Amino acid sequence: MKRSEVSQAQERAAQMLESSGIVLTEEEIRHIEVAGFRLGQLDVQGLELVTYVNNDRYCAKELVLFPRQTCPEHLHPPVGEDPGKMETFRCRSGKVFLYVEGEATLNLNAVIPAGSEAYYSVFHEIELHPGEQYTINPGIKHWFQAGEDGAVVSEFSSTSRDEYDLFTDPRIARVPLVDEDE
Repeated sequence: MKRSEVSQAQERAAQMLESSGIVLTEEEIRHIEVAGFRLGQLDVQGLELVTYVNNDRYCAKELVLFPRQTCPEHLHPPVGEDPGKMETFRCRSGKVFLYVEGEATLNLNAVIPAGSEAYYSVFHEIELHPGEQYTINPGIKHWFQAGEDGAVVSEFSSTSRDEYDLFTDPRIARVPLVDEDE
């Protein structure tokens, strides 16, 4: 991703957080993480994050999804003695379609990103509206997509080790790579 793309995504995410009633410091706004997963299609498969705290006991984040933006299918595996990340998603604004292992929903509300269909395998749908939440246990494959207006989701979890996340799509790299504009 180009530095200008990252800056634009950070500004857009900050606006969505503000309109959701979430107040950030200037430093937090400058450090909004933009995860494009190195797929080159941020608005389709990507995620914007603010991490408030992440230590050896717990983690708290805000996740921002632009309209119909998808966080690709992945799971949080065991790391050493840790069984893997357990996370609770609480929808703050917009609508989120969360997919986990279980009986497949017949008519999905999400749109699987074109060209990536082979990398989505779990289709049990949980629809989250503001004030609703869902907890995902360690080792469970999941993915999620915002509705038409985008979404803001608070994540409360055990320690986050994003670099160990296992994505179904082998093209994905979780750690961002930012190029300077040409």
